[in-house]
Amino acid sequence: MSQQPIIEMRDITVRYGSAVAIDGVSFDLRAGEIHALLGENGAGKSTLTKSMAGVVHPAEGQILLDGQPIAPGSPKEALHLGIAMVFQETSLVPTMTVGQNLFLGQEKMFNRLRGVNIAAQQFLQSLNFDVNPTATVDMLGAAKRQMVEIARAVLHKVRVIVFDEPTATLTPEEKQHFFALVKDLKKRGVSVVFISHALEEALAIADRITVLRDAKHVLTKPAQELDREAIVKAMIGRDLSNTFYGHKRGDEDSVRHEGKRVLSVQNLRMAGIVQNTSFSIFAGQVTGVFGLVGAGRTETFKIVSGALKRNWLHGGEIELNGHKVRYRTPAPAIRDGIAYVTEDRKVEGFFETMSPARNIHVGQLAKEPFWKMWVSRKAERILGQKWSEALNIKAVSRDVKVIELSGGNQQKVVIAKSLVQEPELIIFDEPTRGVDVGAIAEIHQLINRLADEGNAVVVISSYLPEVLALSDRILVARQGKVVEEFTAREADEKKIMYAAIH
Repeated sequence: MSQQPIIEMRDITVRYGSAVAIDGVSFDLRAGEIHALLGENGAGKSTLTKSMAGVVHPAEGQILLDGQPIAPGSPKEALHLGIAMVFQETSLVPTMTVGQNLFLGQEKMFNRLRGVNIAAQQFLQSLNFDVNPTATVDMLGAAKRQMVEIARAVLHKVRVIVFDEPTATLTPEEKQHFFALVKDLKKRGVSVVFISHALEEALAIADRITVLRDAKHVLTKPAQELDREAIVKAMIGRDLSNTFYGHKRGDEDSVRHEGKRVLSVQNLRMAGIVQNTSFSIFAGQVTGVFGLVGAGRTETFKIVSGALKRNWLHGGEIELNGHKVRYRTPAPAIRDGIAYVTEDRKVEGFFETMSPARNIHVGQLAKEPFWKMWVSRKAERILGQKWSEALNIKAVSRDVKVIELSGGNQQKVVIAKSLVQEPELIIFDEPTRGVDVGAIAEIHQLINRLADEGNAVVVISSYLPEVLALSDRILVARQGKVVEEFTAREADEKKIMYAAIH
């Protein structure tokens, strides 16, 4: 790896109105280097790299490429300079196929769709990405969309690639393919900026690590000179090592005993995905749900919340507070006190062009009968202010669009949108995916507080330390069915993984 910087960013300042998103930050990227850029949500990581990629334009400072000043006015200009960015929010065209998206902007004068698909298939296979090139993007899940974004950046043969939260939606196996790809890019001399909330991933893959806090540069050091505790302290200015993932719920002083049975599911079935599964959820507890990809965890609880329909014949039974229910849409489930906080906040969680206050107010309206849906702007503002303060939602202005918030603040808006409905059963699906360490601690405290207040809380998570830290009971799903149940005292990672696999 060369010690000569390929890109230098000197004293970069970015403003949105009167708010300062980046305050005099300097950053350099060396040729053939993997450089991790870390910080809390809102620290300025994405804004800094978007300046490099021509998405935003600095008010002050200078960007140098190979020692020469550049000022890319758009992502297209940056791409011509050899700089590509894989955005956290995918920039694919939903109605076009995977193959068409890959070669968008690189088309020949005459194109045969079959030839485009064959070329796309070969290229995706060379990256070990299992994506159908003939599928339209709007039919893909979040993980496969991310793969297409990554493949498109690699296809352009650029010198610098910025990955913004590339692993947030990938499975463990897909992550290994991604890390192998990044290492291969490094061998080819490509420089990589890796933005992530997964500190262990950054420590494992990066050559150097830079930390931002409150829009300012805090440190840049070789990865081998840092550990998780040092990074966390640099990110938030204090030690959070024991705040989350630090203890099991099975500790004597932290056990919560089950209250009344809120939810009973018997022999639930749906289209071969959910297969004859049965379980119960109790008030005053956090029930963790763990399973590998394809275990049917999300689908099971989407049926409970009315987002999916179980089989009409032999589909099983669901009882809420002792009464049999069958929801065809989420609206009656919401009115009955069930809230589902989705795992895919950008697709299902919020209206991206609305303000946080309006999104939260929409959540409240979802519980009201249609004839009560009178919108009061004053009530909307008051409600938004109340929940923004309660969940510490940070925004540069009251009217900012939710899509312009950081990932952690977006997640808090989605949670507030559900909690404003005053639910009795709250289902959190991957509640801390793509969220920084400070916001993780706040969300965990909220989940524990909801259970302490007597609510029935379900946490679906693919991260075992999170399941163990939060759960009073743990359900393990495998191949569409809950196959094992553990108390917090019984559970450990070995037992849970064994149940999930065998």
